Amino acid sequence: MNQVINPGDYVIDATVGNGHDTVYLAKLVGPNGHVDGFASQPAAITVTRDILAADHLTKQVTLWQTGYDQIDTSVAADQPIKCAVFNLSNQLDDDEKLVTKPSTTLAAIQAVKNRLTTNGLIIILTDADTAQTIHNYTKNLDQHQYQVLQYQFVNQAQVSPCLLAIQKR
Repeated sequence: MNQVINPGDYVIDATVGNGHDTVYLAKLVGPNGHVDGFASQPAAITVTRDILAADHLTKQVTLWQTGYDQIDTSVAADQPIKCAVFNLSNQLDDDEKLVTKPSTTLAAIQAVKNRLTTNGLIIILTDADTAQTIHNYTKNLDQHQYQVLQYQFVNQAQVSPCLLAIQKR
């Protein structure tokens, strides 16, 4: 992300959780950039808002208490996006409403992809099932328009998260 995001850019934290990704993105875009952060959980919004305030970063961040499935309607259709982060590794919850679903994740990725700038980046950290759905989608992207990377440990006792990156050429 450091090589892609510049001060003044517009980025998305699709899965605000403990606030760390949001703070990191806010520092990268600086006071003239902007981060939109999405979270269904009120606690995630509260924790992130507090961390942002402590670091004096609230000016460049808007927090939406809604899921990333609302990116398409929450972000202006003509808003260019430099980077979006989907950290799904800690999104699973006992409450069925908060469990990530590959279909809604894919729809949100498509909404971001349609607004992605040249050299823009979508980063997804996810479980194997959702990774397979995204992999099936991304393998059909035109290689002249997008580069797709998949990174995952394969020799671990437990199934490890999978990192996928989609970069627009």
